[in-house]
Amino acid sequence: MQWIPTGWVPKAVAVDIDGTITDSSKEIHLGAIAALRRLEDAGIAVILATGNIRAITYGLWRFIGASGPMVCENGGVIWHPDWGKPIVRADGARARSAGQMLEDELGLDSRGITTNDWRESEWCLFPNEDLSAITKLISKSQYADLSVVKTGFAIHLMEPHLSKGEGLSIALDKMQIRPDEVLAIGDAPNDISMFELVGHSVAVGGCFDELAAVAKVISPYQHGETIAPLVDAILNEFELN
Repeated sequence: MQWIPTGWVPKAVAVDIDGTITDSSKEIHLGAIAALRRLEDAGIAVILATGNIRAITYGLWRFIGASGPMVCENGGVIWHPDWGKPIVRADGARARSAGQMLEDELGLDSRGITTNDWRESEWCLFPNEDLSAITKLISKSQYADLSVVKTGFAIHLMEPHLSKGEGLSIALDKMQIRPDEVLAIGDAPNDISMFELVGHSVAVGGCFDELAAVAKVISPYQHGETIAPLVDAILNEFELN
């Protein structure tokens, strides 16, 4: 299959974590990790762009040996260790308050997922909560401006200016790389803004329908199984150029 345009090689690859470099059991796909290392060996920077928190992202970034910055919490936190302090684009206070309001009105558990203990810019509810009820209540409340985005990982409550696309744009500006020189890989609706920003995009097999609708390529392989054959295609094109 045609993974990337003929004659085109990305300068960087922005890749989601959960659902993208994990397997169907949401465990890290070791073949995907090995493939990402091959990109770095070829001088193609790997950028982790995720809804997950900075601490978890940094651990994975370090063990991959990635060189690109990290876009965490759906663009709420952008960081590279060489920069010193992270760029934190929201304090998450209103998102946490919105979660408490939802608990008061709907009886859900506003403590949400475990990683909320370390979140810097947003708040995440359990993914199996009633998305329709949450969205409806938020839309009629003082938090109507907040974004409510469901992934396979959580239901994210975010300030409206936060998105992976916005966060990635900031990271690429610091790298002095144009968006059209980047390939993005993902699986969920929070990857849409990233796909709309970059030059080329690949949705993994098993992705959300909303993402498939905007992806340039949809992988025939499930989740993390996508990464190795995609990297093969990138490196084959790299060698030809």
